[in-house]
Amino acid sequence: MSDAKPFFQQHVFFCMNQREDNSRASCGQHNAEGAQKHAKKRIKELGLSGPGKVRINQAGCLDRCEEGPVLVVYPQGTWYTYVDNQDIDDIIDTHIVGGKIVDRLKI
Repeated sequence: MSDAKPFFQQHVFFCMNQREDNSRASCGQHNAEGAQKHAKKRIKELGLSGPGKVRINQAGCLDRCEEGPVLVVYPQGTWYTYVDNQDIDDIIDTHIVGGKIVDRLKI
């Protein structure tokens, strides 16, 4: 067994799923791309991006779109929903930087 540290301290995945037929809700219908880009920019501005720090990623369907839009923070495995960039900032400031769960946005 290896004692290797993870490449990123925290890894944030934004569901970007966009269903073509609108048969079910999808995160892409709720500006997931804009939210992900905002988070990525904000993490860079805070000097938190790069190896050993925080990575903001796009993901395909995370299969929780009905609760979404959604993102998940690893290694904690904490799932969040959000409405706007203020919610994304709250997740970054409180969870990523402060290490505390944002209860009002947690799924």
